[in-house]
Formats: sequence, structure tokens, C-alpha cells
Amino acid sequence: MITRAPDRKTLEQWKAVWEKYKDILKPNRKSGAEILSYLENHYPLTEIFNKDALDVVSENVLKNEFNAEKLCGKQPVPKAFYLENSGNGKRFYFPENKGDISIWGEDRIFVGIDLTSGFFTVEGSSLLWDEVCAFRGVDEADLQNFAATAMYIEAKERLKANGYY
Repeated sequence: MITRAPDRKTLEQWKAVWEKYKDILKPNRKSGAEILSYLENHYPLTEIFNKDALDVVSENVLKNEFNAEKLCGKQPVPKAFYLENSGNGKRFYFPENKGDISIWGEDRIFVGIDLTSGFFTVEGSSLLWDEVCAFRGVDEADLQNFAATAMYIEAKERLKANGYY
């Protein structure tokens, strides 16, 4: 999960991870619809229809060249949710799993998904971000991008180290 501009050391680490895995990994990326289905089947979600929330998802796709390429000429179809602090969602609200404070100014976990590109964002839980990243997988373009490949591998490793994967 990238929350700030990476420094030189981080970039070098990502490149080393990419070099190690780029020829081993096979494309296995899930669609936005598959990500949404996974989340809906595992966690209590409340859909948000707020234009600002939906715009955050769309703009993260449209204003990022790497994400925008995955649209293949189509438009984003954003979905936004709060992950509820109940049932299977409770563990993401434990302090050790929360991560950075939510940009929404609430103590709720925000999840945004673009159904067209498969882009996702999570605010408020680094553990949930890792889980979604590991579930989504990587495509050919991701495997050519050292940051995307490293984020995927690091997410899988953090989940495994914490007994989740």
C-alpha cells in the first residue's frame, strides 16, 4: 500500500522484488466485478452513493496513466462502500490492522472499486488493502511494472506472515 512518495531505498527494494518474481509470476488478475463479489461474500459492506466518494474512485483511474490503460477505451464504473465493524469485518478495525487514518474523517473503513479497470482503494485498513491486492492478482502490464509487482508480492507476504494467507 503506497501512502506517500517512495524514497530511493524503497524504490530499490521494489526493483529487487520485481527482479526476483517478474519471470516466475503468471497473470492471474481478477476483474473489478470479481473483487466486488469477493468482498460482498466475505464482509459486511454498506454501499455509498455519495458523488465525492465515487469521484475519488474514478479520478484515481482516470488521472493515473497506468490505471487508465486498463480501461481499454471504456469509462470507469465506480462503486464505493464502508466496511462495517461487525462480523468478519471486525478484525479490520483492530488498531494493529487499521493503518493510516481515513481520508473521510470518519472512523470507518472506505473501499472503492472500479468495475471496469479492476482498480481498488482502501482507506483505513492496511490489512484489508493487502487482502484485496493479493486476491486481485496481477496482469501482464502489472508484471512489467516493478511497483505493482512488488506491492502484490509484499501484500501476499504480509498476509502469510500474519497467518491470513
